[in-house]
Order: sequence, then C-alpha cells, then structure tokens
Amino acid sequence: MEKIIIITKDNQIKKRVEKTLANKFEYEYLEDINYIFNFFYDEIPDGVIIDMQSQDYNLFNIVNQIKSDPIFGSISFVAIINNNQSFPEVDKIFIDDYIKIQDIETDLVFRIKLSLSKSRRITEVNPLTRLPGNISIDREIQERLLRKEEFAIAYCDIDNFKPFNDKYGFGRGDEVIKATGRLILNIIKVREPNRSFVGHIGGDDFVFLMTPDRIADASKAIIDAFDKIIPTFYDIGDKEKGFIESIDRQGKNRLFSLMTLSIGITHNRYNQFSHYGEIKEVASKMKSYAKKFKGSCFKIDERRGLQE
Repeated sequence: MEKIIIITKDNQIKKRVEKTLANKFEYEYLEDINYIFNFFYDEIPDGVIIDMQSQDYNLFNIVNQIKSDPIFGSISFVAIINNNQSFPEVDKIFIDDYIKIQDIETDLVFRIKLSLSKSRRITEVNPLTRLPGNISIDREIQERLLRKEEFAIAYCDIDNFKPFNDKYGFGRGDEVIKATGRLILNIIKVREPNRSFVGHIGGDDFVFLMTPDRIADASKAIIDAFDKIIPTFYDIGDKEKGFIESIDRQGKNRLFSLMTLSIGITHNRYNQFSHYGEIKEVASKMKSYAKKFKGSCFKIDERRGLQE
C-alpha cells in the first residue's frame, strides 16, 4: 500500500482527508512541514498531501527544495487550496496537482493516484528503497562532470549478504536492504543536505555522492551504524556465534561471518573524468579492494594522473 504524508494544521481537513484515504493508502499526519525531512530519512513516502490555503511562501520554498532534490523529486505533491483560491505563480511552485476543499471526498483519491502514476512514468526509483536507480545515478554523475563540479563518489556493498538471504529468506533480506538504504540516506543528508546524492544500484549495492572533504567522515559513520544494527537481523544463536552456515556460490555448505559493509571511494579532485562510466569504474575497483580487508571498512583512492 502506498504511503502518503498529510501536512495540515486544520483539524477539519485532517479528519476529511483521513476518512477519504482510509483503507486506500497508508498515511501519517504532520502539522509542521519543517519536520518533513525526519519522515524522509526514515522512509521515503510515495506522496504528500499539503494544505496550501495559507499561501505561506516559506512552505512554498520547502516544497520547491524537496522537488528539486534528485533523491526526493519523485515524491508526488498534491496541494489542497480554498474553493476560490488560485496559484498566480503556478510555474514557480513545484506541486504535481491540486484539489479544492469542496472536492476532497469526491476527487482526492483520484488526484493522488493520477499524480503517483505520472511520477512513476517520468522518474526511475528502486521499488524497495524508493531511492534513485541506475539511470538517475548515471545522470546525476554525468551532470556533475559536465558542470566540472568537484565531488566524490562512494560504492557500497554488503559482504555476505547472499548467504544471509539464502538462509533467512527474501523477506528478511529485503529488511536488511531497506534498513541499509535508510541508514545511508540519513547519515549523508544530515552531513550534507544540499550537495549530496544517494542511489540504489540494485540488490545490496548503493552509491552516494558528496564533496570530497566530507565523504570519509560520512563513510565512517555509516560503517559504525551498520555494524551496530546488523546483528539484530540474525537469530540469537547465530548472533552469539558470530557466523551462520549457508550455501556458497558453488553449492557447498560453508561458514559465513556476520554481514559487513565495504565502501570504495574516488573523486575528481586530482583526476579529470569526462564520462560517468570512468569514475564509476574506479569507485567499483576501490570497493573490490575494500572487500579484501576483514570487517567493515572504506578505502579512498588518492592516486593522481589516472587519465594520463
């Protein structure tokens, strides 16, 4: 069931919207939009219904900030307006649709579904984590290269995820993936709200972009948090032993340690890249290098002259 956040201070509108959405969407209520990112970092919703009767320009600015973010831009925004209200600057407010108060009971569900359907057609996100997928990742990297923007890219991979998934099943494996995505998003966005990007390549692989000077601190925080939460996904006996018995890629039973995280990082401070594939390849190789070390770790490529 799709998740919707309702933003309004009007209790009557809240009641009408909740009654209309009941059994059709999962929803949560938020009174102050300034706290909306707390929701996003925990779980990215499918859509937002926002009361815009007040014509509050701070509210407009926050909506535009969200819709301009490459991570959150796919979230659909449906505005509730007064029956006699219009948007004189509609081209400057990045909502996806609007509905008048008098039409909440008759048209709101249709407007939300139409907005969500349109968003899915024009954006590409991973269905499990709601993070941008491969097409969006490549586009974001290429645009930064074309702007000659200095940035760092990190590739993340969960070690020993497949044996965990094989033993405990896809349901628990999906929970690990979603928790890892939330963890990375939260840590990255807290440290760099505006210039960062987090994407989900697929499976247990993630990518994040930051300014070079901040990426080491963020990577350490991600690893520390990952190592604290990951044991909770194991049964008590396996957690106490520190390993599980599962099947390797050759079909043989083996002992596997608890999951860890390997992060490979590179940047364009010393080396010029013209194509997203070039810088991604270096980051991927650094990830492979990090996987050679025991336990969770990150490795940064500081070599110069890679393109010479």
